[in-house]
Amino acid sequence: MKFLKTSFRFFKSLYLHERFFYVLFGVALLFLISFWVPMIYPYLWLVVFVFALLVFSEIIALYKKDRFSAQRNLPEKFSNSDANPVRLFFENQYPFKIHLEVIDELPVQFQKRDFFHQQEIPQKTNATFEYSLRPVERGEYFFGKVNCYVSTRLKLVKRRFQFADRQMVKVFPSFVQMKKYDFLSIDNRISQQGLKKIRRIGHTMEFEQIKDYVVGDDVRTLNWKATAKHGNLMVNQFQDEKAQPVYSLIDTGRVMKMPFEGLKLLDYAINSSLAFSNIALKKNDKVGMLAFSNKIDQFLSANGKKSHLNQILNALYKIDTRFLDSDFGLLHAQVKRQISQRSLLLLYTNFEHISSLQRQLPYLRAVAKKHMLVVIFFENTELKKLAENKSESIPEIYEQTIASQFSYDKKMMVNELQKHGIQTILTEPKNLTINTINKYLEIKKRGMF
Repeated sequence: MKFLKTSFRFFKSLYLHERFFYVLFGVALLFLISFWVPMIYPYLWLVVFVFALLVFSEIIALYKKDRFSAQRNLPEKFSNSDANPVRLFFENQYPFKIHLEVIDELPVQFQKRDFFHQQEIPQKTNATFEYSLRPVERGEYFFGKVNCYVSTRLKLVKRRFQFADRQMVKVFPSFVQMKKYDFLSIDNRISQQGLKKIRRIGHTMEFEQIKDYVVGDDVRTLNWKATAKHGNLMVNQFQDEKAQPVYSLIDTGRVMKMPFEGLKLLDYAINSSLAFSNIALKKNDKVGMLAFSNKIDQFLSANGKKSHLNQILNALYKIDTRFLDSDFGLLHAQVKRQISQRSLLLLYTNFEHISSLQRQLPYLRAVAKKHMLVVIFFENTELKKLAENKSESIPEIYEQTIASQFSYDKKMMVNELQKHGIQTILTEPKNLTINTINKYLEIKKRGMF
C-alpha cells in the first residue's frame, strides 16, 4: 500500500517538458525518413537510447531528494483599489542550476487564470519574485497553492512542488490612500488655495483668557470679579472649540452600486471617508460615521482618540451596498436622535436626476438647520465623455443630447442645494478623496461650523 501511494505521488508530480515532445517528434520524423534512407536506421536506436538515458538521469537528479522549497509572503491586509505586493521566496538546495516555472493560484475575485512566471536559480541559492495585485472589492481573499515546476538544464522533464495551500488575506478600505494624503493635515498647506489664516473669536464654552474690555466686546462676557479686582472692565474671551464633531454619512443604497473603473461608488466613498477621518483626527477634531440605506447599518459616535481610526476602519470594512432605495427620513431621525451637538456632516450619496434630489430635499434641509451639511455626489464620467464626443449620425446626436441633459441636471442639483444653504461637492469618483479633504479644510479654516 505504501508503495502504491509513493508511486501515485511520483507520477502525479512528474511532468514532461515541451522540449521532450520536440525531441520525440524529431526522432519520429527521422524514423520516417529511414524508410527512404535505411542506412540511418541503426543509429536512430542509439539516439533513442541516449534520449531515454537523459530523461531517466534528469528524473533521478530531481527526485533523489526534496531539495527545493518555496514560500508565499502576504501582507497582513490588502488595501482596496491599490497595488498590493505579494512576494514569493524560493530556495534551491540542488547541486545544479534549475529552471523554475511558477503558477500561483490567485483568489477567485481577480478572475486571473494566466499567472505564469519563470526564472533560473543557481545551485545552493535563494531567490525572490514580487508581483502586485489590485483588488476592487472588500472582503476575504483566499489564495490556493504555489505550484512550482522544477527542471534541470536539459528541460526534458519537470517535477512539481506545491506549497502554501489556502492562505487568506482581508481587503480593507484604502489605508494606502489614507497615508498618501497625510500631508494635507499640515496647517500651512491650505494657504496654497489663497485662503487667509483667520483667528476667529467665538462664543463657545472653551475659555481662552481674561482681557480688558474694548468697545465692541460682548457685554454679556463681562467678568465682574476680575473687574472688581483690577478696577477696569474685564471680559472673558472664548475661542472656537478645537475638537469639533465631524461625521461621514454613507449611503449604502442601490445608487451606490454603480461601478467606475472597476470600483463601486460605495468603495470610493469608503476610501474617501477613511482618508478624511484620518485628516480630521490630525486636525484635533472628533470623527464618527454612519452608514444607512433602508435601515441604519453602522453608527459610531464622534471621538477624538487616535485609536478611534481603527474602529472606523473595521466598521467601514463591513459595509456593503443594498439593492434598495435609501430612507433619508430615517437618516434625519437618526441624526436628530444621536447627534445632539452641532457637527459637520459629510453625506456621500448620488443623484442621477433632479427629481430624485427633490424627493429627499426636505430631509436634507431639516438636517442642515442644525448641522453643517455637505452633500457629496458624483459626476457620471461615462456620460460626460459621451457628451463631449463629436457626433456624426442622428443616433449619436440623440445620445449626446441625453448625456448633456444629465450633465446639466447635475449642475442644477448643485444650484438647488446651495440655494437652501447646503454645501455641495460634485466630483468625479477618482477625485473624490482630494476634493472632500480640501472642502473640509476650507470649511474649517473659514470657521463655518
